[in-house]
Amino acid sequence: MAMNRGPGEIDPGGADIGVTGLAVMGRNLARNLARHGHAVALHNRSPERTRSLVADHGDEGRFVPSESVKDFVASLARPRAIVVMVKAGQATDAVISELTPLLDDGDILMDCGNAHYADTRRRGAALRSHGVLGGPRQAYARLGPILEGIAAQVDGTPCCTYVGPDGAGHFVKMVHNGIEYADMQLIAEAYDVLRAGLGASPAEVGGIFRTWNEGDLDSFLIQITAQVLGHTDAATGKPFVDVVLDQAEQKGTGRWTVQSALDLGTPITGIAEATFARSLSGHAGQREAARAAFGSQIAPGAVGDQDAFVEDVRRALYASKVVAYAQGFDLIAAGSQEYGWDIDPGAMATIWRGGCIIRARFLDRIREAYDSDPVPSSLLADPYFTGALRDGSASWRRVVAWAATAGIPAPAFFASLAYHDGLRRERLPAALIQGLRDNFGAHTYQRIDADGSYHTLWAGDRSEHPA
Repeated sequence: MAMNRGPGEIDPGGADIGVTGLAVMGRNLARNLARHGHAVALHNRSPERTRSLVADHGDEGRFVPSESVKDFVASLARPRAIVVMVKAGQATDAVISELTPLLDDGDILMDCGNAHYADTRRRGAALRSHGVLGGPRQAYARLGPILEGIAAQVDGTPCCTYVGPDGAGHFVKMVHNGIEYADMQLIAEAYDVLRAGLGASPAEVGGIFRTWNEGDLDSFLIQITAQVLGHTDAATGKPFVDVVLDQAEQKGTGRWTVQSALDLGTPITGIAEATFARSLSGHAGQREAARAAFGSQIAPGAVGDQDAFVEDVRRALYASKVVAYAQGFDLIAAGSQEYGWDIDPGAMATIWRGGCIIRARFLDRIREAYDSDPVPSSLLADPYFTGALRDGSASWRRVVAWAATAGIPAPAFFASLAYHDGLRRERLPAALIQGLRDNFGAHTYQRIDADGSYHTLWAGDRSEHPA
């Protein structure tokens, strides 16, 4: 279809922006847009959801409902801007395939679901061939003011920015979710250790978390941990956490994060262990067999000064959290370099400070670190975080040793400490691994006293030869 307007010129008629997919998140996004004065075109595969939104919230702003995709597209001002809020995978592909033939050059499609970034890169390339904008900066120039206007704000700064082309935004969202996995696992491990060590009730441990939320650990997740631990089940009168099945579910973004890290050669051990811990929790049959074979008793030793023990766990939690975030930002840097996205890590810390699950005071420290050194070798080398790990090191080791001796699994604590020790160790046993690889597969090795690659003739002549 031909347009008689210049690039970027907006049709004065029609809705400002469209939302297709009106489940919980899509519904709330549409309402947010309307409350901020935008005319919002609505569409859902099941028209009942569209009608329900208008019936329940039609007084919040201007909604333009449509029951067909064709009418939905026609109801939008040009250049059109459409937000897709449907289930990741085939459902997203189906919606985009249905919309694309109805769009013009310069129209914008924005997928706000939890898509895998590789799918987004593929879709972006396909959209470009049709002249539709899927992620370039010029699309953000059109939509940025709308998105920033509805975003959460911290210190007057909107928690919204341009991340990068094609799959950059979904990659960063994926890593955010991976860090979220680690954060929640570390919190759960801290709770487990405190409850066993202190012999405390969930509500009493919740009180400890409530106190922690007043300091460096101030965050949304710590806040709601106190809330969940303090909640009593209405049906039984028991602590809520004691009546919930201990099998944590996941929607896939944690696995994607770990898989991407493996592909990019970036160690994210804390995030990986958090993801595997969820997986282990769901293997009910294996857990039952292990309990039958080995028993389920733990042997928590005396903790001595309880206040000192609580402080040790707090410091261990903070240090492990630092490692998880550092690993996440390492992965963002690796992805940015691999795909040429030019992601600003400090900006990512800024937009995560409000409106997202891992929002925390801690993120200000990360932003300051990147302001000081935009391309650090690691966040752990920043003076603030170096100090935090040094201050927490003894506590960290005591908590890990106590948990291991007691038989309490704390894989994210353990892995985070091992990562820290691996980074700071002058020589690692990887030298032996290289020798083994050369012995069984002639994979060669490098020497500390000479350049080049070498191979030893292990079966006979033991001398070394340049490869």
